[in-house]
Formats: sequence, C-alpha cells, structure tokens
Amino acid sequence: MTRRRVVAGLGMLLLPGPPASAAESTGAGKSLMLHAAGHARRLEAGSRQIAAPGLATEGGEGVPVFNAGDRVEVHFRNGLTKPAVLTFRGLDGNAAAEPLTGRAPVAPGDTDTFTVRLDRPGTVICEAGLLDDGTGARAGCPLIVREQTPPRVDRDEVVLIEDWRPSADGNVASGEPGADDAEPLYTLNGRARPTLAARPNERIRFRFINGCQRNAIALEIPNHDIRIMAIDSCPAEPFLARGGRIVLAPGTRIDAFVDGDAAAGTSSSIMLDDGRGPRRIGLFAVAGEPVRRQPPGPPEALKPIGLPDAIDLRTAVRVDMDLTFAAPAPDRPGPRFTWTRPGEFSRDQAPAFRVPRNRATVITLANRGSVPVTFALHGHHVRLLDRLDDGWKPFWLDTLMVGPRQTHRIAFLAEHSGSWLMEAIGADRPTGRRVSSYHVT
Repeated sequence: MTRRRVVAGLGMLLLPGPPASAAESTGAGKSLMLHAAGHARRLEAGSRQIAAPGLATEGGEGVPVFNAGDRVEVHFRNGLTKPAVLTFRGLDGNAAAEPLTGRAPVAPGDTDTFTVRLDRPGTVICEAGLLDDGTGARAGCPLIVREQTPPRVDRDEVVLIEDWRPSADGNVASGEPGADDAEPLYTLNGRARPTLAARPNERIRFRFINGCQRNAIALEIPNHDIRIMAIDSCPAEPFLARGGRIVLAPGTRIDAFVDGDAAAGTSSSIMLDDGRGPRRIGLFAVAGEPVRRQPPGPPEALKPIGLPDAIDLRTAVRVDMDLTFAAPAPDRPGPRFTWTRPGEFSRDQAPAFRVPRNRATVITLANRGSVPVTFALHGHHVRLLDRLDDGWKPFWLDTLMVGPRQTHRIAFLAEHSGSWLMEAIGADRPTGRRVSSYHVT
C-alpha cells in the first residue's frame, strides 16, 4: 500500500493496547485539570519505558467522561519551556475557548482557566502542540462526552494511536524526522504492540483516535468487521469499513463497533499501514466465557445531535482556498490571503473570509503541491461534497486530508458567531503547519 493509496482512501472515507477504560469525571462544578510537560508520560516500548512529552490530566487515571450539556471549567498548566495553547477537536461553538482567536497562548509556568460547553456527545481530543508544529506536547488527552441514551454495547474503550521516534538516550525525540524513511514507533494508548481483549460475542465500542502529528494511517483487524458509527464526534449511518480497513487523517476520531465474533482462544493481528507497508501494532484476542449465546444483531444508529439535515447551497457564500501555503500568483483569480505560522498569528489580522450567521458556506480546498495536506476547520462540522455538487457524503467531518494536486469542496451552515481557526499541515516537515481564520457575524 503506497502513501498515494492511503490518501486516496481519505478522499472517499475519512475514518478514522490494552484498551483505555473511561473514568467518570468527579467533583462539584465539573472541572478538568490538564498539564503539559516535556516528559509527562511514560511509553511502554517492549521491555523498556521511554519518557515522552505529553498532555495529561492532573493526577487522574483513565479517560475523563462527561455528559452532553455539561459546562466544564478547564484549568491548564503549561509546564513546557515555550508558550502553549489548548485545542479541543470535536467541540463546536466555543468561541471563548478557541485557540489564538479566543485564548491567548499560555507562557511557560503559567496557567489558564476557562469554561467549555459540551453541548453535544462525541469523542473529543485535546491537544497542546498547535504553536510548536509537532515539537511540543503531543495529542494525549481524549475526552468522552456521553450520550443521554448510550448505545447498547458491552464496553466503551478509547484507542489513541500515536507515532514516536525514540532517541539514543531513551527519551523521545521532540521533533519530526527530517527524512521520510525514518521508522516511527507506533503505540496504542502508550503501549507498543499491546493486546485488545474481547470475550466471545461481546460488542465493544472502540473510539479510534489518530494522534499522529502528520501521518495518515490505515487500520485493519483481519477476520473482524469494523462497523463505523461516528466520525469526528458526529453520528453516521452505521456502515462497514470498506475492505475491513479504516483510514484516519491526523486528528480524526472514529467510533466503531467491533464484535468478539471468533472462537475463544483465537486472535488477529491489528495491522497499521502508513504508506511504508503494513506492520503489526497489536493483537485483538478473543478469550473467556461468552457474554451471550449468540452474536449481537445489527446495531441501531446513534441518536442525532442537532446538526442540520440539509444545507441549502443555492445562496451559499463560496470561498476558494489554496493549501500550498504559497502567496497567490498575480494571475490567479480569487481572494488573496496568506497562511500564517501559528506562532505569528495575530487576532488583529484580517480573516480569510466573513460569513453571516446561519448562512451556508462552501469552501473549495485546492492542494497544488506535491505532498498531502490535512485541513481542520474549527467551530463547525462540514459535509464533504460530491464531485458534481449534487450531494454530499452521509457523514460530518471537522478534519480531512487533501492529496497532492487534488481539490475537495466542503459545506457547512455557519451557526456559531465568532472568530474561528482553520489549520493546514503538510505531511512532510518542511511544509509545516499554517493557520488562518474565518469570522461568523
């Protein structure tokens, strides 16, 4: 499988150990304490442990769990040697918590406190590496926002997939490799080659998260169906992963049901392909006494979360965006704006575009370069439009990858007033991360 094939899969389906158990959030007032540090985590790599930069909950175990409708007071302590700012992927309409436009970077040693509204259920990932372009704290703090009526599953588990490059001193290299052939270490929930266990006829809701800095990955569990239930924190009509493989862009979250529908005592390799060829990163093992006599039937779709059923594109604001980060050519039509390095972004700079509230917006994303670019829209979820502009894919996204010399079009309803970021990060180190913003009036 080539990198081009990984990227091609993203054009049609942006999908995205021991399992990490969810831990209930506790304490009056619903609070979340996060700490970013240069060596906040210990990764289990075979028979040794290596120190890694990370973002972690203060003194907590497991994954914090909240309920849809909660208001959570976030306390962020920056233990890094450079400024940092938090990014919550999966939360719409939290303008006061928006990085750079709503929250200023936090200086080393300082703290920041603000409130986020968890209006909708879903799988959320919190990151602190926006300013460092992959050289600071890693994506490492998933959050679960629980439905009022959860689906019928036997377990609910987070699987955070990350890539690392161990250095000679036993720590983790802070930056991305300079060469494309550098071999990463892939971990599931901080462990190399773990086992995900299931009992016969057990149904598990896996919340797969691609926490890699730049790598798109394809994930497969041979001999087991992966049924997609939600993408990027939004419910989807349940469907089987095409060819048994899910493809996740960096930052993508996929909720999938996987059943222990094999005989006890059997196992399947968990295979990952990043374009360099498939490799085994873990095992999915079925063992123990059956949960029920027969396998569970087809699951019901997750409940709608209030996103619009349709978007009227007839009067949509239409915007063209160039993902190559280069200044517009003099003879190239369309609006002129430039991408900015995150550390150079200013609240005073003009947004890429403005749109009235509750107005449909269509963005054409053109990648004229030679490397894939991951695009992330803050503040709203989008539909991926069909090529002929006669419909859209039956799921919502906030992150997608645009392959070399490809063009995609996305549409959303501008429901939330405020200034929102847009991110674009190239798959190679020289391309780097850039940001721009848009404003809903």
